[in-house]
Amino acid sequence: MVGSNQTSMVTEFLFSGFPQFEDGSFLLFIPLFIIYIFIVLGNLIVFFAVRMDIHLHTPMYNFISIFSFLEIWYTTATIPKMLSNLISKKKTISITGCLLQMYFFHSLGNSEGILLTTMAIDRYVAICNPLRYPTIMTPRLCAQLSAGSCIFGFLVLLPEIAWISTLPFCGPNQIHQIFCDFEPVLRLACTDTSMILFEDVIHAIAIIFSVLIIALSYVRIITVILRIPSAEGRQKAFSTCASHLGVFLLFYGSVSLMYLRFSATFPPILDTVIALMFAVLAPFFNPIIYSLRNKDMNIAIKKLLCLQKVFNEFAR
Repeated sequence: MVGSNQTSMVTEFLFSGFPQFEDGSFLLFIPLFIIYIFIVLGNLIVFFAVRMDIHLHTPMYNFISIFSFLEIWYTTATIPKMLSNLISKKKTISITGCLLQMYFFHSLGNSEGILLTTMAIDRYVAICNPLRYPTIMTPRLCAQLSAGSCIFGFLVLLPEIAWISTLPFCGPNQIHQIFCDFEPVLRLACTDTSMILFEDVIHAIAIIFSVLIIALSYVRIITVILRIPSAEGRQKAFSTCASHLGVFLLFYGSVSLMYLRFSATFPPILDTVIALMFAVLAPFFNPIIYSLRNKDMNIAIKKLLCLQKVFNEFAR
């Protein structure tokens, strides 16, 4: 182990997640930049469409709008730095910047995961107990669940980030990933790294617990839907939760690939692909999923875009 008098030598980390794209990094910069702009604009449209259409002022759409708002900041925590690294010869980040990136990225991700679980419970109550739904899912409870998801998502990671900030970093400073993540950073610490396994177990338990709640909710929901006598009724009931189920599969599918592998190691190119799926592709498809198969959302988005056109004409 290197002596503590050398711990101050490492003041920044070097990303090495894109080494194979070194020569054509600008070609990767363009599609990633376009995807990021689409994610931000797409989720802003979904957010404002829900907020401005009184017909969408329901718990389900309120949760969708909060999720879209979180997605904007979730991607902003990592993608701008990825873009900067693609066109910069010095692909570095300060230790403080790395800790902040980890904190906001995972806090926002945790908030989204909790919100997806809340949305599954909301759909369970709406479909399995429709008569009691208005009295159970009140506007006050809806606001409390939304705020609670965000507050808990940000508070739960504070002890972990505070602990990592106390670790000495005195050896190699290359992060073998495209953004700061727990395991790649912990492997660089000049201390006992056995805590990595403990971190993996904690994260795995949280992921599996959320997946089980959502999966059990949807098993029950699908069972109830199949008992509906009319085909039209079944289709209408399923359409109300199909988009959420799609986002759930996309979000937790990429999360599972990223964090439920424990000591398994993948080739660098596969690690990069999984990270891109987790941090970029999943958020890219979410606004598409929420607007593509949802008639009410389509109508609200068209109204919003028409209002924007009218505003632009008036501004001229």
